[in-house]
Amino acid sequence: MALNETGDNIGYAVGLLEVFGLVCAFLAADAGCKAANVSLEVFDKNKPANADELPVPLLVTVKFRGRVADVEEAMRAAKEVAEATTGIVCSHIIPQPTEDTEKMLTISALDKD
Repeated sequence: MALNETGDNIGYAVGLLEVFGLVCAFLAADAGCKAANVSLEVFDKNKPANADELPVPLLVTVKFRGRVADVEEAMRAAKEVAEATTGIVCSHIIPQPTEDTEKMLTISALDKD
């Protein structure tokens, strides 16, 4: 994926896909990256209070970065794979994240217990 003049993804669209489980997240990320010219931001995780009631007790958010059309295509492919495995919690595309949103995109709980 082409980076901006400062060598990062700031200013590009972001696609957020929250799925059930880490395996599903890897499969969805792989499908999205193969389908379009996007890059991945760090995954994030969430273990909700009702985790025992979910198909998989861990929610993982996959974050694609790129031009809007590429993010849309990556999300389409990723959703197809996620639906075929453990499922999707929610998804959204932000065409032009604000500076504050950009800061939040770098946060990840994957390295925490």
